[in-house]
Amino acid sequence: MVMNTPPSVLVIGTGEYVTGLVHGSESTSDKGAGIVALTLFDLRKRGLIGDISLAGSNGTKFPAVRAHFDRLITQRYGLDSNFTSFPADDQRDPQAWRTALDAMAPGDSVLIFTPDDLHFEMAHTAASRGLHVLVAKPIVQTVAHHDQLIAAAEENDVLIAMEVHKRWDPIYADARQRLRELGDSSYFASYMSQPKSQLESFRAWAGKSSDISYYLNAHHIDFHCWTLEGRACPVSVIASASDGVATSKGLPTEDSITLMVDWENASGSRATAVYTSAWISATAEVHSQQRFFALHHEGEVRIDQAHRGYDFASDVTGYQSPNPLFFRYTPDANGHFAGQSCYGYQSIADFILQKRDTLATIQTTRETTAILEAGRISLDEDRRVEVV
Repeated sequence: MVMNTPPSVLVIGTGEYVTGLVHGSESTSDKGAGIVALTLFDLRKRGLIGDISLAGSNGTKFPAVRAHFDRLITQRYGLDSNFTSFPADDQRDPQAWRTALDAMAPGDSVLIFTPDDLHFEMAHTAASRGLHVLVAKPIVQTVAHHDQLIAAAEENDVLIAMEVHKRWDPIYADARQRLRELGDSSYFASYMSQPKSQLESFRAWAGKSSDISYYLNAHHIDFHCWTLEGRACPVSVIASASDGVATSKGLPTEDSITLMVDWENASGSRATAVYTSAWISATAEVHSQQRFFALHHEGEVRIDQAHRGYDFASDVTGYQSPNPLFFRYTPDANGHFAGQSCYGYQSIADFILQKRDTLATIQTTRETTAILEAGRISLDEDRRVEVV
């Protein structure tokens, strides 16, 4: 009997979402122990994956990463948090991810959580080697690069997908199905924000290689495109932005970006969508405000993702409105990790297991990239941009 060897997994990127570390210290957001690495350590315990590797550009960070994992993962849950790292602990090498790819075999998986402008080269290189690829949103910044990844996925028979965990949020998933039963779209308005501290967390790339629309609007744009899949198409985009806070901190970027998108339903009727994102909110009870309103011809849906009737306060953290549906750090009654049913975990696990029905594959997310790119062009050129 031949036993299948579970795939090895390489993560490119060692930032907050992967490790929970920001500038060498535990993040003060809702991701202090990280999301990606912790999920992979649990998947390895379950026998669903094999070796785990992390690749960054600065190997001197890895001793702190290992200590962080030991304290918040191994000691808390008893999970093995060992991993192979690239480059070595005493080296800096922005191309270490290429060396890490050399250790992978066709059929293994690569997860990319790096600044947006690096996504295309890394994803295309990995796919060309026969590796399955999951990329943080936005998957790429241009339709031209998106189309090249579609070709790479099909030529090499691999899965390329965008990590947009809102698709696994049980309330968003339910809303999507309800909206598809309410006739044509008429109006959609979304808002998503993060606090000013993120400007420091992302100082290395904010406004230089990407912006807040690519980083946050991507969530709701993907959700809306997914909801209207096969039923409507985006027609044109016009963007507007505010500034002042980020520039006062020396960052050449907008504070908030709003995209107004004209949609056309399959019936020929028109619809309007307004997507707004910001990263200058005050420190509050939630790390990220997330809400939307959708009006269709036969009904409407309202969601406030940040407030679900669950409040918490302590002398250390103050008042909070936690969301354990996204990710659960509190252990179960036996002290074990208990986040397997959370949508932040499931979005990664379903990629590893190649459950394609919900995944935002490269073939199904072209409209999201088109809207985001058109928004950036609209801001830069101060004009309405047609979506092809």
